[in-house]
Formats: sequence, C-alpha cells, structure tokens
Amino acid sequence: MGLFKKFVSQTRKPEGFLGKMMVNGMNGGHARMADWGLSHLSTIVPEEIVELGCGGGRNAGELMRKYPCSKVTAIDYSEVSVGKAWDYNREMIDAGRCIVRQGDVSKLDLPDETYDLATAFETIYFWPGLEKCFAQVARVLKPGGTFMIVNESDGKDEASLKFEEIIEGMKCHTIEEIESALRSAGFSKISSDHHRSKPWIVVIAKK
Repeated sequence: MGLFKKFVSQTRKPEGFLGKMMVNGMNGGHARMADWGLSHLSTIVPEEIVELGCGGGRNAGELMRKYPCSKVTAIDYSEVSVGKAWDYNREMIDAGRCIVRQGDVSKLDLPDETYDLATAFETIYFWPGLEKCFAQVARVLKPGGTFMIVNESDGKDEASLKFEEIIEGMKCHTIEEIESALRSAGFSKISSDHHRSKPWIVVIAKK
C-alpha cells in the first residue's frame, strides 16, 4: 500500500503516527463545513448532546459554545481520536460539561432516551450499516430528539467517489439513501439541505 493510500485510509479509524497526523488536520480542515451544518440548528436548545464520530473534538467544543447550558458526550472508536478530542476539550471536561469516550456506533454503550441532540459530522461513510447504526442513535435519543448528519460528500461528487475506491469500507451516501435509512430506523420529520456551490449536505431528522 502506497503512503498516500495509507494516509487517507486513516480517515476511517486513525491509528499510530499517520493517524495522529490525520486527526491533527481534521479540526481545521472540516471547520467551515461543520459550521455550515451547525447553522441549520436554529430551533432547538438541547441540554444533553451526543457527538458521534467526534474525531479531533472540535465540533464537540463548538456545540458547547453554541449551547452554553449543554453537556456533550463525544464518542469515537479510534483511540487516537479520543485522545485528541480529550486534549481539545480538556477545560470543558474539567468543568463537568464534556465526556469523551471510545465507542462503536453500531452498539452504543449509552443509556436509552437520554439525549436531546445527536450529531454526526463526516463519519457515516464508515458506519457498518446505516439502518442498524441509525436505530442505535434513535434508541439513545429522547422522544422528539434531533439527529443531524453533516457530510462533505453528497454521494455523487467525483472527488469523494474516487476516495471511495481507495479507502476500504468507505461509502458515500446520497441524501435519498440517508433519508430512507432514517425512516427505516424510526425517524420522522426529515429535512435536508445541499450547499449551493459545494457537495456538502445536511440531513436533520426527529425521533
């Protein structure tokens, strides 16, 4: 495997030295897209939030900034990502507003009906079965809770589809595929938006 393929494959589960390099670039590299996604959350005031696939932890921090009375549980299945997210949000962890944990979204070790908001930025490409994982998200959300997905790829853009061929286990989903899986997992009131000039998408669903 060439060095480039080894490096970009770290987007799936960052490990080792290359994984640390990848995670170090995630927070800044995805910031504009993440903020665009967050701008769609304008009608809720969540108290308990779970950030799934938290990467370097930047978005967990932005959620706490946007909702200053909230508490955030940040989950990632990469030990490297968990370490970076912990360092990034150390102040909020010490203040009791943030928990960073290693975990698998396909079998979330979280209590039922606990969270008002679940977020997933640039991560569902690697989830092992959307319906199965979305059902886990639905389980931990309170009735009426919100689930927001933000992706850099709309499942049709050429650049992301090329990476799909390079990175094992990566699948770029269209809005239609995401919405269908959400409905099958028990979500309703689904809305979506596509950036006017980029392949960025956001999908928001209610439990």
